[in-house]
Parts: sequence; structure tokens; C-alpha cells
Amino acid sequence: MTFRQIETLIGAPLPPAATRYRAWWSNNPDNSAITRSWRGAGYRAFQVDMTAETLVFRRDPGLATPAPSLAGTNRGPQSGVVARLQARLGGTVRIPYGVDLTEPTGEVWDAEIQ
Repeated sequence: MTFRQIETLIGAPLPPAATRYRAWWSNNPDNSAITRSWRGAGYRAFQVDMTAETLVFRRDPGLATPAPSLAGTNRGPQSGVVARLQARLGGTVRIPYGVDLTEPTGEVWDAEIQ
């Protein structure tokens, strides 16, 4: 898939970090909500090409967890993948375009060491 296809699928732009950092596409479930979404739908990301802005999702049945009801979500030949990803992403927080959650805030947090 291209990054643009993913944006079309989720109905929102990817954060700027997705096009800057290869690590954003890691399969670490603690990475982000979208990572948990593709893993929860039973897929792993492979062959991430940051220059071409493409990647491959491979099915990994060992990752899949039951998804919410998908009634009425048939959208063509990829409806299984599309429906599972949309079902997993439904109700997630929407981040406004241009907001990069990985960007430092500039705030200094001092921790007290005891």
C-alpha cells in the first residue's frame, strides 16, 4: 500500500512522523493506536520504503483478535482488510492535520530523584 492509500482508508492524513521515521511503521504494539489496529486486524507491516512511501501488510493469523460487527461494510475485493482496519480504527481519537505527536513539546519536566 502507499501511504496515500492508507490515508484514504482511515479518512485522515497520517501524522508527519509517518513519512519521516521508519520506526513509526514498526510492529511494536506499544508504538501507536494505528499499529495496534493493523496487528489487531491480523497483519504485520513489512518492506517499508520511506522514499517511495509504500509498505506491505502481511497476514499473520496469530495476531488477529475478534473485531466488532462488520455488517454493511462490504466495499469490494479488499473489503475484508478494509473492513477490519476501519472497525479497529473506529472511535479512535482524531488528531488534527499537522499535529505531530512525536515532536518534542519544548517543556522541561524535572523529576525528583529520591
